[in-house]
Amino acid sequence: MNRKNMTKRIKLINKLHRDTSTRSLLDGIPENLPSLSRAERITRKVSSAGFDWPDLTGVLTKMDEEMKELREALSSGDRRKIRGEIGDLLFVLVNLARFLRIDPEDALSRTIEKFISRFRYIETSLLKKGTSIHQSSLAEMDCLWEEAKGKG
Repeated sequence: MNRKNMTKRIKLINKLHRDTSTRSLLDGIPENLPSLSRAERITRKVSSAGFDWPDLTGVLTKMDEEMKELREALSSGDRRKIRGEIGDLLFVLVNLARFLRIDPEDALSRTIEKFISRFRYIETSLLKKGTSIHQSSLAEMDCLWEEAKGKG
């Protein structure tokens, strides 16, 4: 970048910092973050400005409301509405995690690893019996899933 362009860029950055009336509280949150992390940062920022529920009950009520709306969308069969309601529910769940001081990315990562471990237990157990996932009933796999849960 040449000196003239660099000077223009610095002036623009300085102007943006001075003119806070046109800036959003949400400016500066990277758009390329994983969605759960981005949602958590957004909810933390707006909470710092007082845009938040007063307590956990409000978040849980909103979660119930979003589940109801998801059920309605599922009944309609409208995939656009269903996608929107799933997004709304995920956003509320991120708020719930923030309220409880739980990192949503970490929580989901841990659940994914737990799921993988349990599913592999099912596969291994079936293999030991001389069968596979594709040859087993859901009831048999559910039974093995419960075994895996019992093992930790």
